[in-house]
Amino acid sequence: MTEKKIAWITDSTAYITDEFKKHPDVYVIPLSITFGDETFEDGIDLNTDQLYNRIVTSKEIPKTSQPSAGRFAELFEQLKGKYDSAVAVHISGKLSGTINSCLSGAKLADFPVEAVDSNSMSYAITTLIKKGMDLAKKGLPSNEIAQFLQDDAAKSENYILLGSLDQFYKGGRMSGTSYLLGSLLKIKPIIRINNNGEFELFDKVRSEKKAVKRMLELLGEAYKKHSISQVQILHGNVHDKAKELGTEIKALFPKLDIFIGEISSTIAVHAGEGTLATIWHNE
Repeated sequence: MTEKKIAWITDSTAYITDEFKKHPDVYVIPLSITFGDETFEDGIDLNTDQLYNRIVTSKEIPKTSQPSAGRFAELFEQLKGKYDSAVAVHISGKLSGTINSCLSGAKLADFPVEAVDSNSMSYAITTLIKKGMDLAKKGLPSNEIAQFLQDDAAKSENYILLGSLDQFYKGGRMSGTSYLLGSLLKIKPIIRINNNGEFELFDKVRSEKKAVKRMLELLGEAYKKHSISQVQILHGNVHDKAKELGTEIKALFPKLDIFIGEISSTIAVHAGEGTLATIWHNE
């Protein structure tokens, strides 16, 4: 039986590893970032350094927007003849309409696409795509791969220390009451994306040091219950803090592999510079 060739589609909220950048079958559709009348494509004509500088110097509040169905259709038209189908893994449908644009684009192009809602973002998407590629090597068809990944998405766990409460609030991701309490009391909120794919306030602590300690406790609780091979630490231009957290995790859990990387510009628009997040997959 001839192996079916599968294209792997994602968006710029995913963590795009060097492996993905070089992979001939991985395609990344960027979200857009707008400052007033200027619009940029995430990772193409606006990197994180430029974004943080603009946030500081611009009076405009940046906004993000999903790719259009037409952008996806254009890609899928190009993939016809080269691939039998595609598996698309995208940012949570509760946080962005990207997955809907993908499905609409597939219909426009009349190209078979199996779409997976990661119910998350960043490296959680990356993990799912890597798993999908492994399943494809075993000969599974795209529809079965997508179903496995959709079920597996619930195993992802994440905790986020926001770099900017102000940006998160202005971006419409936090209620006015939570923002006011956090600002007045100098509370450091720990947020997460739950299994419904929505942001939720998980815990409130009084300092970053205590927040990091709480994140380590949560990892410890998960480590006792599940098989965890790697923890990803994602940060917003605070590599030293991310490295320090990695050292603490390694001291507590020597067998864990630690990955450190930056959040994408699209995520940084809402989370802000100084963000620190941990992500892992519970097997």
